[in-house]
Amino acid sequence: MSKRTEIATLGEFGLIRHLTENIELKNSSTLKGVGDDAAVLDYKDKQVLVTTDLLLEGVHFDLMYVPLKHLGYKSAVVNFSDIYAMNGQPKQITVSIGISKRFSIEDMEELYSGIRLACDVYGVDLVGGDTSASLTGLSISITCIGEGEKGKVVYRNGARDTDLICVSGDFGAAYMGLQLLEREKKVFNGDKDFVPDFSGKEYLLERQLKPEARKDIIEMLRNAGVQPTAMMDVSDGLSSELLHISKESNVGCRIYEDRIPIDYQTAVMAEQFNMNLVTAALNGGEDYELLFTVPLTDHEKVSEMKGIKVIGHVTKPELGNYLVGRDGGEVELKAQGWNSLES
Repeated sequence: MSKRTEIATLGEFGLIRHLTENIELKNSSTLKGVGDDAAVLDYKDKQVLVTTDLLLEGVHFDLMYVPLKHLGYKSAVVNFSDIYAMNGQPKQITVSIGISKRFSIEDMEELYSGIRLACDVYGVDLVGGDTSASLTGLSISITCIGEGEKGKVVYRNGARDTDLICVSGDFGAAYMGLQLLEREKKVFNGDKDFVPDFSGKEYLLERQLKPEARKDIIEMLRNAGVQPTAMMDVSDGLSSELLHISKESNVGCRIYEDRIPIDYQTAVMAEQFNMNLVTAALNGGEDYELLFTVPLTDHEKVSEMKGIKVIGHVTKPELGNYLVGRDGGEVELKAQGWNSLES
């Protein structure tokens, strides 16, 4: 049986010390990290970017099939993704957790090992946070602070008529990974000898359990001298995010069904679940890919970039927001992505 140490043996401050000791600071903007009343950051002539995410057990994750280390990694990465979506660089995070008595110190070590791994991979400093008792399971709140160069920060409201609509990666895989995990959970139903069958579906599970933020795409665009006019990361579904950009920029859009990048494993699983593949790709969510617009003059540059695909173009607002099917027919885009506030 694995070792289990009650959290009460350390207390709140002892637990924080235990989980954050030996953290080495990576960024010159971090003057003081964990261990005082507040972290101290110095950004001089940079613009400071701040984002925060709250994850609740039973709403955003299910610990029956989500390992704590993966959960820690994903919790940090989704925040980094928001900073990259502003064309910035994540530099520091604070981590606050609410813990019920069913969790041990070893459980929290697993969670923090994932958070610290993400920080190491992306060059981010963990500089503070808080812990509290929770009556409703595990809750995780992470705030990420990043930096942006003046004049280089990208918002949602900069898309203009004739701009190209581009995306990184592929869509629908994380959603199919979630469907697969939920199916196996139902089959499991308390059978201790049950062994789930995930062979050949590793990519889908990875996209759901261990997503990555697209730091590589931001670096590629910068190196090519391409400045997006508007940008978002795709957390709630490609269709929803497109509508956000259209609304904030006061434009319309046309995207093309045959240009939406979809992985082979995603297509196979959609067929198994008898789901419409394009609907899953447009509305699945949790892809954490980048959706961005660029001027038409950058067409040649972005077309040559590995991992980026042009899927459509920006139009005048009165033309609306539509998906153009393979047959040339148009279907109006709807925001059907996941909403945790819906019952």
